[in-house]
Amino acid sequence: MGGSSVRAVGWARSLPMTSTAKEARDWARAHLASLDWTAKAPDTVDSVLLAISELVTNAHVHAHSSAQLVLTWDTGCLHVAVHDSSDRLPEAHPPSTERLGGRGMFIVDALADTWQARPCADGKLVMACFQPPAEALNESS
Repeated sequence: MGGSSVRAVGWARSLPMTSTAKEARDWARAHLASLDWTAKAPDTVDSVLLAISELVTNAHVHAHSSAQLVLTWDTGCLHVAVHDSSDRLPEAHPPSTERLGGRGMFIVDALADTWQARPCADGKLVMACFQPPAEALNESS
């Protein structure tokens, strides 16, 4: 087999409509602690947890769907992926005083290093990448 390989670790959880964004955050926080990010990259942890809240809430509220949350750490980026059953792709809208909601992807866009959404056969996948500060990255890889 040619090419290089990447050491990665990942976790996955299904979040039914009856689950809350807090449950998703608490679950993710425990896995980020296993990477030692809680002490070494607290701002990144806060960004990841807020983005997870937004993505899971979008799946439940806008897609009327359960959410499948996957975290993958590849020693360079924490990939946060949320799948739901809607084929409608999200957009990052700037804040508006005319509407109550609609800021979720704008927040994700501000917090994540990159994000993307793509359709798949049974809905869509929204992914965001978070890179911790270099000092935390060197110590947790």
